[in-house]
Amino acid sequence: MTKLIALVDGSVYSRSVCEHAAWIAARAGDAARVELLHVLGRRQAEGGAANLSGNIALGARTTLLNELAELDARTAKLAQARGRAILDDAAKVLDEAGIADVGTRLRAGDLVETLAEMEADADLVIIGKRGEAADFARLHLGSNLERIARVAKKPVFVAARAFRPIERMLIAFDGGTSALKAVDHIARSRILAGLDCRLLMVGQDTPDARRSLDGAAAILKGGGYAVTAEIRSGQPDTVISKAVEDEGIDLLVMGAYGHSRIRSLIIGSTTSEMIRSCKVPVMLFR
Repeated sequence: MTKLIALVDGSVYSRSVCEHAAWIAARAGDAARVELLHVLGRRQAEGGAANLSGNIALGARTTLLNELAELDARTAKLAQARGRAILDDAAKVLDEAGIADVGTRLRAGDLVETLAEMEADADLVIIGKRGEAADFARLHLGSNLERIARVAKKPVFVAARAFRPIERMLIAFDGGTSALKAVDHIARSRILAGLDCRLLMVGQDTPDARRSLDGAAAILKGGGYAVTAEIRSGQPDTVISKAVEDEGIDLLVMGAYGHSRIRSLIIGSTTSEMIRSCKVPVMLFR
């Protein structure tokens, strides 16, 4: 059985996450299960009122502290009720898409820690590109997305804002460990079987690069894909983004965060730039 974990937070991306999860589950071909997960932050779960006890006059302290405690309790209950509503709405989307095996999980705590506990028996994690707090005008990524993509042991599928059927995929291949893992996974997986497949390496067309690219193409062809492979020169983020747009690509597949976190902070990350700029889903492998 294929198990998918779909992270929903009530943002505009939640529906897209569910629709992509339904598409993937339908293609899995073996009674796939979708686990919908909504995680309340610790402050949400416990109530988010500020601690004002030090500013309360002595005579009013007991009454106001009791009121603050009641407010915290009501806030926590409302957060839980909202979380259940988000999960119910998400489950309805999957039900309407014909996915029968759907579970819902409402947890409290840190999202990354919760996911680490749940992903051991999962095949894929699905998350929206941005959450409720992300800045759409500046194309900021959701803060949880980068945290999850850096630590998840399973492939991470980053849903675009709106779902559309996936027919053409582009694998951004750099010859690294994560890119080879992506190629091997796709060659063995039924989820993406039959899609039009492009393999693109950005850099100098050297004998070593060509040998690495041809090896990856051979693995995909062995998995039943009709593959076209190419090496282009230029900056990876620019070349890949242009290929996605010009060639009508529906899904970008790539390795996640090939550089160290410190290096990424200094010069940026191709992974983050691709997720930010491409308007299609991105499937990440570590």
